[in-house]
Amino acid sequence: MALEQDALEYHRMGRKGKIEITPTKPCDTDRDLSLAYSPGVAAPCIEIQKNPAEVFEYTARGNLVGVISNGTAVLGLGNIGALASKPVMEGKGVLFKKFADIDVFDIEITATDPKEFIQTVQNLEPTFGGINLEDIKAPECFEIEETLRKTMKIPVFHDDQHGTAIISAAALINAVEVANKKLHEVRIVVNGAGASAVACTNQFIALGAKRENIMMCDSKGVVHKARAEGMNRYKAQFAVETDRRTLTDALQGADVFVGLSVGGAVTKEMIKGMADRPIIFAMANPTPEILPEEAKSVRPDVIMATGRSDYPNQVNNVLGFPFIFRGALDVRATCINEEMKLAATKALAALAKEEVPESVSRAYGGKTFRFGAEYLIPKPFDPRVLLHIAPAVAKAAMESGVAQNPIEDFDAYRDKLEGMFGAARVFIRSAMNRVKSTIAKDSKQKPRIVFPEAHSEKVLKAIQIIIEEGIAEPVLLGYENVVRPLIEKLELDQLVRLPILRPSQDERYQEYAETLFHLRARKGVHMQEAHRLMADPNYFAAMAVHLGHADAMINGATQNYRDSVTPILEIIGRPRRGLAAGLIIMILKEKVVFFADTTLNIDPTAEEVAAIAVQCAEVASFFHIEPRIAMLSFSNFTGKHESPAKMKHAAQIVKARFPNLVVDGEMQADTAVNGDFMREFFPFCELKSDANILVFPNLDSGNIAYKLIQQIGGGEALGPFLMGVKKPAHVLQRACTVNDIVNTVALASLHVQAIREMKAHR
Repeated sequence: MALEQDALEYHRMGRKGKIEITPTKPCDTDRDLSLAYSPGVAAPCIEIQKNPAEVFEYTARGNLVGVISNGTAVLGLGNIGALASKPVMEGKGVLFKKFADIDVFDIEITATDPKEFIQTVQNLEPTFGGINLEDIKAPECFEIEETLRKTMKIPVFHDDQHGTAIISAAALINAVEVANKKLHEVRIVVNGAGASAVACTNQFIALGAKRENIMMCDSKGVVHKARAEGMNRYKAQFAVETDRRTLTDALQGADVFVGLSVGGAVTKEMIKGMADRPIIFAMANPTPEILPEEAKSVRPDVIMATGRSDYPNQVNNVLGFPFIFRGALDVRATCINEEMKLAATKALAALAKEEVPESVSRAYGGKTFRFGAEYLIPKPFDPRVLLHIAPAVAKAAMESGVAQNPIEDFDAYRDKLEGMFGAARVFIRSAMNRVKSTIAKDSKQKPRIVFPEAHSEKVLKAIQIIIEEGIAEPVLLGYENVVRPLIEKLELDQLVRLPILRPSQDERYQEYAETLFHLRARKGVHMQEAHRLMADPNYFAAMAVHLGHADAMINGATQNYRDSVTPILEIIGRPRRGLAAGLIIMILKEKVVFFADTTLNIDPTAEEVAAIAVQCAEVASFFHIEPRIAMLSFSNFTGKHESPAKMKHAAQIVKARFPNLVVDGEMQADTAVNGDFMREFFPFCELKSDANILVFPNLDSGNIAYKLIQQIGGGEALGPFLMGVKKPAHVLQRACTVNDIVNTVALASLHVQAIREMKAHR
């Protein structure tokens, strides 16, 4: 009851329902209005009339799907009618948008006659790039989809049929493997003979299951050849010659049970006689045909899936339809054919065998997932599903001849898909691609990066990804008897042959200790202390970078910032008259902004602020971004108080020493990021456009600003990026994730390459 009340409140709170339409173009001025509507809108209309394909260039049709239902078979609610089905259709629209960035109009039609329904949908073809049919009862749904697929030139997909079929088939591929069985040998019982059951059975057969090994049951028992009652042509194709008449009979000796019927349809007694390691997919919702705990009480060897999220192996259609449509729309497919469905199934099954990202674990309360009986298919919130299924579907559409707009570069296409996860992913992917491009030309250019925290699980997981991406050559420091078991426990196959160096036992230990003594002897470090410090992986890593035995180091995942940064500053050090500072790269929806200093200098002088600004400009250049520097304060160009005067002076220092840099200040933050306001009220300002480097007067303001924008302003923060050190060394935050570590490695690798390029051009 509480859940029902929560659901009602969820739907009614704030703006009613779950969806809205948002303009994608500005409409703030008379000119905008004249372009968006009359008279400007006539121009694209004329172009589309001349060439209908231009509709995909000038309108949203190519990314618009119609979710259409008549409400005759809504979830487990039955025939509740078109109007009552609207919350479900809106929900479908939310999932399309959330998981694949596809826009949706939900359309509820009061037509129960198939011909009337078909005619209505056919008339909507000019509006949509694809049609997702939803919650239409069998057997009418078969006729409706079949006719629409034949008569329309856009993808038509009945998700109740094919969505469940695609996901359950992926789970079956893996379940059969886990059970050490063969798909073409297993005997399958399907309970339910509606749209989902027919589609699932056909999908199993397409993957290799034998039709003669499949027995279908409905509410009247086994579908057999001697039966006349309750039959139709869709069931008849699965009728078998048998003397078995009940579901209990059918389950005797069966390897697989697929339930698409009603809750409680299967009892404990029924499954006792199934084959060894039985596979049970009890997918009735909200109550499965048999609950997992009931099945396991009599068959502990069972491999189970349900349609529920509170049990392992949820067969959830959201793993299919958003990504299938994404791939189909992106190649402008004329249909979703069998080849595309099979490609989606195989891609999903293969993904379940890969290492699961930490982000997925966090989304599910920290639970760890690994391929096996409890993890047959990926989780809905696994971002990789989009990157696997959409390209597989697009490629299948191309190979089967139904793609009107083929993809030429699938690497670029995957990058584009990754951009749907946020601007930060685009930024990092761009950095990775630049690094990979250099390495592809010369494998010796792969940066060697030292990790002194090999005892950290998240560091090890990140290193697995780094090796797979090919963006760096990792060097691990730690105790082998601690790290090696962790690698085995986490099943990190890429790390199995990677050496694990213990500083005190490394052949360079004595050399490193002596070098540290000479560097720090006048700072109170005697030889015995140098040996003690050099046994510390952080000091050893810093010395490896200092002496050129490694290109960069990354630490901080398991310790506080001060302890992490101290060895870097003491050994690698700053350039002459240099200043170390922390930079956050803030990724916003449509821009990249650099924030400094955010980690080190509590109250820098004007000279130090100027040095920080110049360092930021250098980092921006690594990413091919033309720097525009704003010196921030609480006032605009008055400089009467200590803080604004400092920032004004800092701007003057930068201008004098680096006249080619675009810099101005002091100015307020809103002025700095609003070019229109800047030009109107401060036309003398040298920036002329939004600043992309924001230099703060002190650590308080810089740290507070970036964390507020990160937490409540929708920004994605990369870093901190440690500037002002002679060689690349970066310090993580203890709260970092695996993705944060991978991102930092990408930035560090690009940093290494940028330094090499600068040296080569000197």
